[in-house]
Amino acid sequence: MIKILSKLFGGFFRRKDNIKIGFYGPPNAGKTSLANLLCKDWTGEELGSVSDIPHETREVQFKEKVEIEHKGKKLMLKLIDTPGIATKIDYEDFLHHGVPKQEAKKRAKEATQGIIEAIKWLDDMDAVIVVLDASENPYSQVNITIIGNLLARKIPVLIVANKIDLKKADAKKIEAAFPEYNVVGISAKKALNMDEFYTALFKLTKKI
Repeated sequence: MIKILSKLFGGFFRRKDNIKIGFYGPPNAGKTSLANLLCKDWTGEELGSVSDIPHETREVQFKEKVEIEHKGKKLMLKLIDTPGIATKIDYEDFLHHGVPKQEAKKRAKEATQGIIEAIKWLDDMDAVIVVLDASENPYSQVNITIIGNLLARKIPVLIVANKIDLKKADAKKIEAAFPEYNVVGISAKKALNMDEFYTALFKLTKKI
């Protein structure tokens, strides 16, 4: 009887509704694409717009009460998509993508403010999904800064090696760069390897 009560109450107190999961990473790694995929699959609505232009997401956006089910288990999540983290934002980067000068300066200012906002939101995160481009060098200053910050805050982390559909993609390099974390390779654009992603996501929430 004691064991039954312990199990029941233990499960009750451990259960947490609307677990806050943040998507972090450098610009154009696929954070919003992954957040959109989850939201579309489980709520029928996307979270934000995506573009080939860096810093398309320039402010924190979120969706409440996204219920995900996988292998008979359920999670209620609050998904928070954040602007791409960068050490420097130059308005000229937008000019290369055909953005008019005035609009480019406006976007650069918004993106800078968005990064500050994203860092502040870390204080409210239960766990973080770091989305990295598997076709890029993982040993960048931005990636190391992001991971180091999360490690210092002791926030549970899952690293997603996105864009495995690309020829240059190598998820093993990301695993080698950050061996202390679980890394799962996916393609958010083509919804590849999402079963492994969901398994890793449920495992991540157990650390909260």
